[in-house]
This record gives sequence, structure tokens and C-alpha cells, in this order.
Amino acid sequence: MTDTPPPATALERLGDLSYRRRWTVLTVSLIVLAGLIAVAAGALSSFVLNRWEAVGSESVAAQQVLREEFDTGNSNLILLITAVGGDVDDPAVATSAAAVADELADEDAVADVWSYWSLGGDATLRSEDGASAMVLAHVTGDATEARAAIAEYIPDYTRDDGTITVRVAGAEAASTQISAQATQDFLRAEMIIIPLMLVLLIIIYRRVSSALLTLGVGLFSVIATLAGLRALTSVVEIASFASNIVLVMGIGLGVDYSLFVISRFREALARGTTVRLALRETLNTAGRTVVFSGLTVAASVAVLLALPFPFLRSFAYAGVLTVITAAVGALVILPAALAVIGERAGRRGATVHELKPAEQGRWYRVGARVMRHPILWGGAALVALLALASPAIGLQIGVPDVRVLAQGASVRDTYDQLRVDFAAEANDAIQVIETGGASPTDADLAGYAADLSRIDGIVQVNSPVGVFSEGTRIAVGDDRLSSGDTVRLDAIPTREALDGTGGDRLVADVRTTESPFEEVLVGGYPAQLADFREALLERLPLIAGLILAITFVLLFLLTGSLLMPLKATVLNLLSIGVMFGVLTTVFQNGFLAEVIGFTPVGSLDPAFPILMFCVVYGLSMDYEVFMISRIHEEYERTGDNQRAVLVGLQRSAPLITAAALTLAVSFGVYATSSVMYLQMIGIGVAVAIVIDATIIRGILVPSFMRLAGRANWWAPSFLTPVFRRFGLHEEPAGPLDPRPSRLPV
Repeated sequence: MTDTPPPATALERLGDLSYRRRWTVLTVSLIVLAGLIAVAAGALSSFVLNRWEAVGSESVAAQQVLREEFDTGNSNLILLITAVGGDVDDPAVATSAAAVADELADEDAVADVWSYWSLGGDATLRSEDGASAMVLAHVTGDATEARAAIAEYIPDYTRDDGTITVRVAGAEAASTQISAQATQDFLRAEMIIIPLMLVLLIIIYRRVSSALLTLGVGLFSVIATLAGLRALTSVVEIASFASNIVLVMGIGLGVDYSLFVISRFREALARGTTVRLALRETLNTAGRTVVFSGLTVAASVAVLLALPFPFLRSFAYAGVLTVITAAVGALVILPAALAVIGERAGRRGATVHELKPAEQGRWYRVGARVMRHPILWGGAALVALLALASPAIGLQIGVPDVRVLAQGASVRDTYDQLRVDFAAEANDAIQVIETGGASPTDADLAGYAADLSRIDGIVQVNSPVGVFSEGTRIAVGDDRLSSGDTVRLDAIPTREALDGTGGDRLVADVRTTESPFEEVLVGGYPAQLADFREALLERLPLIAGLILAITFVLLFLLTGSLLMPLKATVLNLLSIGVMFGVLTTVFQNGFLAEVIGFTPVGSLDPAFPILMFCVVYGLSMDYEVFMISRIHEEYERTGDNQRAVLVGLQRSAPLITAAALTLAVSFGVYATSSVMYLQMIGIGVAVAIVIDATIIRGILVPSFMRLAGRANWWAPSFLTPVFRRFGLHEEPAGPLDPRPSRLPV
């Protein structure tokens, strides 16, 4: 056999270049990697923290007015003061509490401090048993600045002086500990995932060298993506949570793509092909699949850029960069390394020129059994998956909750005490701010405050002209609530009213209450969450539509068929349905909560399920591309639909299963996290990947394709020129084999 290659496609030329310039490619790659490591080393410290807020919303505008007119904002820091003996009205306790409040007010980042004692005994700031009371504060700065300050306050103000004990809580304090714990979990996951991946890859390959190369591509993707994200921080905000996705997706996609490249390289070597031609064939087939897979995954996560939230947009940047770097590693660096290793990359114990016939493979036999009775097997699998997905019908979309932190975290434990001892949420007041320039009388203002206090779920309304509860004035007004011509009212909700989605209803009721002002802004943390949730859900149809449309077009360009993209869309949505069914059963309803280690709150925060939808849809389409590309390649070679399905299944399913195993393990490691968000991502994505790679690819795909027959490859005639012009396809691997296949008995 000659080593002189025939005329090449672009990917074949890349394979030939990787062979001829292998040492140059590897040397340059090592130099580039050293530079990337230097840049990536400071990536985590360059990422920022984000708040749950919708830019341009009413609640954000209200915060701006509070800062400018009142030099205050949401009470994002709580000091829970508990009397060691007696109650909070004891003079000694009041004196110690006042000293702590004064000390807090002197902190550079603290703009405003108020308390049970400074407000003359406000009942909403006192526990029902009188043993505890609150000091509230507003810490200035963006999320990163405020939480950096609060990270110092948590140990500084956690104390016991013999008269009182002080514990720290608050929305920003909770977010501070969540972010810190997520960073710890990221570092711990690195220590688990990397050696675990190496062991799994050695088992899969039976070659240490191939395993190390594959893991190296994954690590290259992680390092290069972190470096790229750090570079992006000069122009956009990147959320710290993005690093967690980079680790699992970088390792996972790097392993996925390398598995397919090395497997195809081994196949070519097993047929007696030279290393040079094997690389050409590998890049022209597996390389093409990696390119299309990367496009589908990148498109799936890129749609998050359509959301006006820096937090979720960060995952889009991270996802797209991860795909690009994993593809570069698999299509540029890995082939050069394979050119150096040569035939030593083959399976240990296998001989060159030995390629096991597809008919002898386990997946071929499984597929044949399914295709003999496609309705029976496909129907049973469909019923089982629909049953697993059915709990998603009861999915409840709620708001972020501090209970995503595991018990034992100091802020979580303090919040648990607040939930038990305090009936009102004085720290989560709904703030109503006059902005229209009108000057209502004190009587009009008192009437408006009284009306607000009658809203179900509002326990008290503080205003400059009095404190009102259930429509009655119960105390004198608070001078802090007026600044020049601007007036604000604080509507204090009950804790029960804010549970679940109750805060949305409460905010809506406040906003629809008739006001004597020309214009008001309604803000505060409950309004901030309500606006965030509304803006997020409002964009959901756009996100779903974009991801479905883009991936549909990409699959058409891969196969030239309309039925294949439609089938892929339906099956991918089915795996996502199973994921949401698991999320509802486990994280909303609390199944296995004690085993996993989290507290169910009866609803799911919408941000992370949307992120998971995009990630899982992209990964499902990833496996679809791997399988359909092999089936389509065989169909173009033989023209036999049944044989194409069986051979494609046999050639791709073992790799998909191995890739899914490694990716599921990567995500599954986060089930051990102490943050429910990460547990949810880890378990939900891992379950979806396993279901997709086994039941869907092993049973539903062959069942569907057996029933559809040649219609699998149908498209209307007017689309044929589009596919010929824009479709990415290679020449058939061999002459057309017109013989029909016979399913083995």
C-alpha cells in the first residue's frame, strides 16, 4: 500500500499536516499551553458575583432612587442579636446591641444601619419569644464588592460577649457563602474528576498512552477556556459559577471528542492503513463529526446570550469557549500526538489488520432484536420514559432560597433560626418610593399606607406619617423614610407570604394598590426576585425556539433529511423531560433529600433549569450527531437503511456509552456538593446523559428508523440544492452495496 494520499478535503489536509508537522504542532502546542496556564492561573479571581436582578426593571430603578435620595438600599446584611439571659428589652442587652450597631455603622462599606432598638421597639424586628432581635444594614457596592466586605464581617461579627450572642445572615451573606462553597466544591471536584477519568479511560482504551492523551485534551480545554474567560473579563462580566461548568464540560467534551477520534484512528489502523492515511481518514470522518457536534453544542448554549442576565450569559461564553477549545484539542493537538504514537495507539491485545465484523458486535445484536419488533420495544421504552418525565407536570418555578446551602453553614443555620422565631420578614421589606413629584397631604399618605397594610401577607407598613397594621395606625412615623420631596414606605411581609411564589403575588398586589402619588416605584428584594423571574420566564419561549431552530438546521445540513432533525428534536426533548421529572421528584418534592443532603423548598429556581435545558439539549444532540453520522455514512455507502442503522449503532454506541459514562461521572461528582444548585446540575444532567445514551440511542432510535424506512432520508426536492450547496458531507467510503440486509434471527 502506498503512503501517498489521494486528493484531500480540508479535514484530510489537516490530518496530513498533523502527520507531516507533528513535532512542530506539539512543540507549538506546549508553548501555547504554558502561556494559557499563566493566564488561566488568575482566572477565578477575575470572575465576579451577580445578583438576581433584571436590568431595566422597576425594582432596579427603585434601588437607584434609594441610593441617590436616601443613601440606602435593600437590607442585605442581618445581625441576629440574642440575649444570653432575659430578653432584648433588658437595658444591658440594649446597650450591647447598640454598641454592635454603632460598630457596624462605622464600617467603610456600610451605608445605613437600623435596628429594633433604634426604631423604638419595632415588633417586626423582635422574635416572638422576645429573646432575639435584628440589626439590619445596607452594604454598598456591586455584588462582588458587597460580598467581599460581608465575607470579612461574617467572622468579625459572629461573637458572644456574655450579654448577647451575634450571628450574621442576609441575602448577600448567603450568596457569599454559596459562592465560597461552590469554589471549594470546584477545587474538590478537580481532585476527584481527573484521577477518576484517568482510571475510566485506561479501562476503556486498555492503553495508558491513549488514556493520557484523551485526558490531556480535556485538561487543555479547561485551561484554555479559563484563560479565554479571563481575557473576556476585560469587556464583559463573567460569573464565578461559570468555572464549575468549565470543569465538567471541558473534561467531558474533551474526552468525548478524543474517544471518537482515537476510535476511528484505531479502526483505520486495524484495516492495515498506514498511520498517515489513518489520520486523513480519521479527520475526514470523525473530525467532521466533531465539527458538527461542536456546532450543535455551542449553538445550544449560545442561545443564553439572548437573556439580559450577566449570570446566565456567562455560561454561554463558557460553553462556547469550551466547545472551541475541546475541538481544537481533538482535531489539532491529538492527531499530532497520534502521529507520534502511531500503531501503539491500537487496542492492547489486538493485532493490526483485525477489525471485528459489525455483525458480531453486542450493539448490532441488540439493535437487530429491537428492529425485529420496533413497536413492542419502542413502545415499552417510550412508556417508561414518559412515566419518568410525568412528575415534571407538577414543576413549580419559585425564587432563590438560602436553603440551597447545606445545614451547618453559619448563614444557613442563622436563617433557620429566623424562620422559626420571626413571623415577619422585616429584612425583605417591599419598598414603595414616590417619584412623580406630587405632594399629597399627610392624610392621603396615611390612607395609602393603611391600604397597603390591609393587603393579605403584609403585616406592617412604615411611613413618615405613622406605622400601620391592618389599616390602623399603631405607632409614630419614621423620619428616615422622607428625604426632601421624596417619600418612601416600607411594606413588611410575613415570612409565610414570601414562601414559594407568594412573593410575586404580594408584589403585584402592592403595585396595583391605588396611590396618591403621580408615580411610584416598587422595589426591595421580593420585587427584585419577582422582576427577575418574570423577565426570565418571558424569554423562555425565545430561548426554546432558538435552540430548536438552530439545531434543526444543523442536523439538516448534516443529513440532508427533514425527518432526522425532527426525530432528534423529539427524542432530545424526551430526555430533557426525564431530567425535569427527576428534578421535580428529587429537588422539588424532596425524594432522597436526606440521602443526598439538601432541604427541599417546594419549588425550583428558574435560572438553573434553563441552563440545564440548554446544556442537556446540546449534549443530547452531540450524541445524535455521533450516531447519525455513522448511520448516514453507512447508508450512503450501501443504500440499505436497516444495515446502515445496525452498523452505525454498533460502530457508535460503544463510544457513546463510554463518552456518556465519563461525562455522567464528571457531572455526577457535583452530587457531593454542599450547594443544592450544583447537586441539581450534577444529578439532573448525569441522569439525562445516561438515559439519552442508553434507552434513547439503543432502543428508540433503531425502533423509529426501522419504522420510517427510507423515509428517514427524505427531504422535499427544493431543499436538495440547499444541502448540496451548504451541507457538510464527505465522499462515500466505498462503492455502493445494493444487497439488502437480513436481520439475524
